[in-house]
Amino acid sequence: MGAATRIMLVDDHEIVRAGFKRLLDSSEDFTVIAEASTGEEAYQQYQRCQPDVVVMDLSMPPGAGGLDAIQRIRAIDPDARVLVLTVQECEPYPSRVMQAGALGYLTKRCAPEELLEAVRQVSQGSEFVAASIREGMNSKEPTKLSQLTKRELQIFTQLASGQSAAQIAETMFISQKTVHAHRANILAKLGLTKTTDLIHLAIRHGIIEA
Repeated sequence: MGAATRIMLVDDHEIVRAGFKRLLDSSEDFTVIAEASTGEEAYQQYQRCQPDVVVMDLSMPPGAGGLDAIQRIRAIDPDARVLVLTVQECEPYPSRVMQAGALGYLTKRCAPEELLEAVRQVSQGSEFVAASIREGMNSKEPTKLSQLTKRELQIFTQLASGQSAAQIAETMFISQKTVHAHRANILAKLGLTKTTDLIHLAIRHGIIEA
């Protein structure tokens, strides 16, 4: 039997990491060697530990979270193998993640066996995308959110999670004025009038939980 696949878990909720760590460590094929709670920490830990697979959430403070972390990790290691495990099921999140260089995309509602199989496939350099996610990615019908730029999608996600303009400005290292400008553009593109409409849209799309 070969050496166990070395995994880094990245999620800003400690209790979530603990659950996934217990599941992964229960298999002789895998061992969790590192954990991180932010995209920046993931980037630093990756350089230090060089895991075989990164299992990463998307929505993490500060800044842009998982998407930026994937791009930064792939910039220093083009062979990095990243599996995204998140609550966000709808487009354009999966497409943007795969374009950034991830090999896999699962939702946190997946069965334990599916997560283990996904990690196994990704560790071998194969893509693994949940069937329901793949169906949405292959749809010819663009979602409203597909109109948003990468930065707008990041700010949309943070606004939908209840963060204020001041909080977003601080974590993304931009001015509150810039946040308000992005917010106005986001509302206009989505045909909405206020932030509460944006939150309701995010709930309907399963981006955040009610």
